[in-house]
Amino acid sequence: MLRTHTCGELRPEHIGQTVTLCGWVQRTRDKGGISWIDLRDRYGITQLALEEGVETEELREAARNLGREFVLQISGKVAERYSKNANMPTGDIEIRVESLQVLNPAKLPPFLIEDETDGGDDLRMKYRYLDLRRNAVRRNLELRSKLAQQVRRYLDEQNFIEVETPVLIKSTPEGARDFVVPSRMNPGQFYALPQSPQTFKQLLMVSGFDKYFQIVKCFRDEDLRADRQPEFTQIDCELSFVEQEDILNTFEGMTRHLFREVKGIEIGEFPRMTYADAMRLYGSDKPDTRFAMQFGELNNVAKGHGFPVFDAAELVVGINANTCASFTRKQLDELTEFVKRPQVGATGLVYARVEPDGTVKSSVDKFYSQEVLQRWKEAFGATSGDLLLILAGPADKTRKALNELRLEMGQRLGLRNKEDFRPLWVLDFPLLEFNEEDGRYYAMHHPFTSPKPEDVALLDTAPGEVRANAYDLVINGVEIGGGSIRIHDRAVQARMFKLLGFSDEEAQAQFGFLLDAFEYGAPPHGGIALGFDRLCSMFGGADSIRDFIAFPKNNSGRDVMIDSPSPISGAQLKELSIETKVEEK
Repeated sequence: MLRTHTCGELRPEHIGQTVTLCGWVQRTRDKGGISWIDLRDRYGITQLALEEGVETEELREAARNLGREFVLQISGKVAERYSKNANMPTGDIEIRVESLQVLNPAKLPPFLIEDETDGGDDLRMKYRYLDLRRNAVRRNLELRSKLAQQVRRYLDEQNFIEVETPVLIKSTPEGARDFVVPSRMNPGQFYALPQSPQTFKQLLMVSGFDKYFQIVKCFRDEDLRADRQPEFTQIDCELSFVEQEDILNTFEGMTRHLFREVKGIEIGEFPRMTYADAMRLYGSDKPDTRFAMQFGELNNVAKGHGFPVFDAAELVVGINANTCASFTRKQLDELTEFVKRPQVGATGLVYARVEPDGTVKSSVDKFYSQEVLQRWKEAFGATSGDLLLILAGPADKTRKALNELRLEMGQRLGLRNKEDFRPLWVLDFPLLEFNEEDGRYYAMHHPFTSPKPEDVALLDTAPGEVRANAYDLVINGVEIGGGSIRIHDRAVQARMFKLLGFSDEEAQAQFGFLLDAFEYGAPPHGGIALGFDRLCSMFGGADSIRDFIAFPKNNSGRDVMIDSPSPISGAQLKELSIETKVEEK
């Protein structure tokens, strides 16, 4: 080893010992008679001291020529630091340097390697290997590592076996777009990168591996945002001979274990809510339950009074922002502009204040008597000082817009504390969703999801009403994971494929291997996949999963550090039997 200790290890009990350290120069300070070097590695910073008349002039001259990020090996004696720094774990000691060797000089970095850096996102992504030297970024990856270790520990104790599944697989037509990989040995044919190991984990259940897990890379060619990357990691799990309750209990237990071991907190109850209630009360299948502000519907008390916007609407719905009647006109105008944003999609906002004397004053007073406005107040359980915010329009679109307004109000009122964790199971999703454009049904989760047994009879008569034996784990309005009890009977699976528009020949061509496997004794089984990157960002109190991935892509799916994706040579294309023609957009 080139070092005897790390830069975060030395304490007063080491005073008098001769040690060797290696690391990077964080900064240098020269006061003439004495100079200091802060030496940094992954573990911390240690101050080095060189004093006139104590250390040799040759050593002091070498120290003067050091720049930021030079890589050093130094030896010297641990001494008590004159001016102690209580903010540093090593702040009670320093090293009196006896030898100094530059292992590698460094160019001046393009941004400061500090917690508060001067580098923007694009610059730091281009030089990600430098960004990773920063404490904040390193701590994110240390958190990720700790979470992974605790996931493995918990699942191992539950008798799960970790199995790797293939990365080069068959492209399937459901879900997001696949990334495809050409096969040189099979000209004109392509592998796909897995969006998840779904079929393989079901095959493992057929194989008798009754408890499988994998912390696995998955790939989806979809538009990106803060919580999406083209390649991401999930905790993928499958169990045999289980019902929904068994899976909920197992992974509620794992979530509690992670919060206890990694965050040091006991997480609260895991309430359950149906998909129908989540959409009705929150306008979202992943509601943030850190604060109330549930939806109240006003169709019965707001329509039929001559206000055209409400009378023509399919749904009139709102929220009660407690104690917000004091909002100024400027604040209300800001909220109106917020709901009109294209990504929210509302056409306007109606508000009503509950005055100190209990009367209600609204922005549409000329259409409504005080008696009717009092019924609005009753519908929301509002009291003096409350503010009602109301939207109207097509039901689904309006609920979606009101969900965005609710989250915005929660943010403005400081109700979305990142250290307050509220888990929730959302259950009973629809099995199918109908696409008007295509005139066909699509699986809401995937085509292997089992219908609830009591709804199977509806598959032929009212497929849109069939509920799935599916569940999502939601924490603080973020979908952390989701899964389902799977179909394990070939006849039911074939029936499902038919509902989704597959002919028998298409189903056999795409999924014949799975259908065939079901004929050899497939056990009842189900599973769940949790977004590992999202879990990391939630534990780290961040909004973007990019901060917890060592080498992430940008919002265009590019790795700007290695400049990828990039063209390949004509010779490679010829070898792969591929011709390319890119049309200008």
